Amino acid sequence: MSKPDDLPIEITHKVRDTCFCLHVQRAGRAVARRYDEALRPFGLTNGQFSLMMSLNRPKASSMSSVSALLAMDRTTLTASLKPLQRRGLVAIASDPADRRARLMMLTRAGRALLALALSSWEVTQAATERLIASSDPDGLRADLRAIS
Repeated sequence: MSKPDDLPIEITHKVRDTCFCLHVQRAGRAVARRYDEALRPFGLTNGQFSLMMSLNRPKASSMSSVSALLAMDRTTLTASLKPLQRRGLVAIASDPADRRARLMMLTRAGRALLALALSSWEVTQAATERLIASSDPDGLRADLRAIS
């Protein structure tokens, strides 16, 4: 190396070929595009679908429980909720037990849209799983949960 700050191309190739972060990000973007395409006819992104699905519970959900489930900070969660709330798909109310806390729930329209979008999600899910059929899809999910 001629200068201390020069990196040989072999290092670049090593990072390109072995970096978990790079490979997970690339795969994540590709998978997200597939789900976005499938959910576009319903006016949803993959993130909105996941958020709405996380609210599909018998009782209203707290911000902290949903942000933990989605590994999302509260500021990002609040921003993600706004378009869904404007469309009347999600309702947000103060928690009667703690007026500072907010509870979120799907509206009737949100549940109906989620039910309609589910078949497209299922088709995309099956197609994505077929792409990794040569490996162990359940093992991959477990490994991804382990690092998240």
